[in-house]
Amino acid sequence: MTDDVKPGSIGRGEPLKGARLTVTSKEFTEQLILGAIMGIAFQAAGADVLDRTGIQGSIGSREAVKNGDADAQFEYTGTGWITYLGNSRPIPDPQKQWEAVRAADLKNGLTWLPPSRLDNTYALAMNQANFRKYRTTTLSEVAALSKKDPGAVTLCVEGEFANRADGLPGMEKAYGMSVPAGNVTQMDTGIIYTQVAKGACTYGEVFTTDGRIKSMNLVVMEDDKQFFPNYNATPVVNTAVLKKWPAIASVIDPVTRKLDNTVAQTLNAKVDVDGEDPHQVALDWMKAEGFVK
Repeated sequence: MTDDVKPGSIGRGEPLKGARLTVTSKEFTEQLILGAIMGIAFQAAGADVLDRTGIQGSIGSREAVKNGDADAQFEYTGTGWITYLGNSRPIPDPQKQWEAVRAADLKNGLTWLPPSRLDNTYALAMNQANFRKYRTTTLSEVAALSKKDPGAVTLCVEGEFANRADGLPGMEKAYGMSVPAGNVTQMDTGIIYTQVAKGACTYGEVFTTDGRIKSMNLVVMEDDKQFFPNYNATPVVNTAVLKKWPAIASVIDPVTRKLDNTVAQTLNAKVDVDGEDPHQVALDWMKAEGFVK
C-alpha cells in the first residue's frame, strides 16, 4: 500500500515504524473495504504494508494469517465459531460469542482483538409492494404466513445459504417453517437483490450490512428468535506478530469501535451502488473520521 497518510487521531508517534505488515481479506466488497481500512491505519502508524486483500473464499485469508503469510485481517465472530471452529450452535450474546471465539482460537496462534458493532449477519428482506401486501416484520410472521398461505412465501437464496446449518434449513427448523422446494430459487448473491426489488420472489436472503438494502428501499425481517449467529467484524492478528508489535491493538481499536451497520451500509453502497473503488472509499472514510491525515 502506498497511501500518503500521516497520523490523525491514531498512529501518533508512529508506534509501528519499522514493521512490515501484510493485511489480507476475503474478496467481497465489505471485506475489501475493511482490509484497506486496516492497512491505512497501520501505514499511518509508520508500518510498511503489503496488500493481500481479496483472497477468494473464507478459508484462504484465515490460513494466510494462521501460517504467517499474512499478519492481520477483519474476520466475523460467527464465521470463526461455526465455520472454522466447527461448532453447530451460535452463542446469542455477541460479547460472549466473541469471548468464546477468542479463547478457542488462541491455541491456533490467532488473537481476536475487541469486536466492532458491525454485525454482517443473514436476514430476509422484501420490497415495499410486498411489504404493503403482507405486512410481515419478523421471521415468526413469515413462518405464520407460510402456514396460512404457502404460495405467498417464495424465496430467493444463494446456494450456500440453502444448505448451511446456520442458513435456510436451520431457520426453517427454528421457526417451524416449511417452504416447499418449488418456492425456493437459488441464485448468485447480487441477483437476489434485484429479484427481490422487482418482486420476482417475496423474500430474499440478504446481508444486513449490504448497501443495496438502503438504495433499493427493502424491508428487513427481524430475527425475533435470534436464530442467526452474530457476525461481528473483528480484527484478527497472528499472535506471534502481535507479541512483536503490540501497538497493532491500540492503533486499530478506535477504528474498530467506530464501525457499525450504518457505516458499513454507507461504505458498501459507495462501491456496490455508486461504483467507487473500495480502497478509495476506505481512505476517504479514514480521513473524514480524522483517523488519518
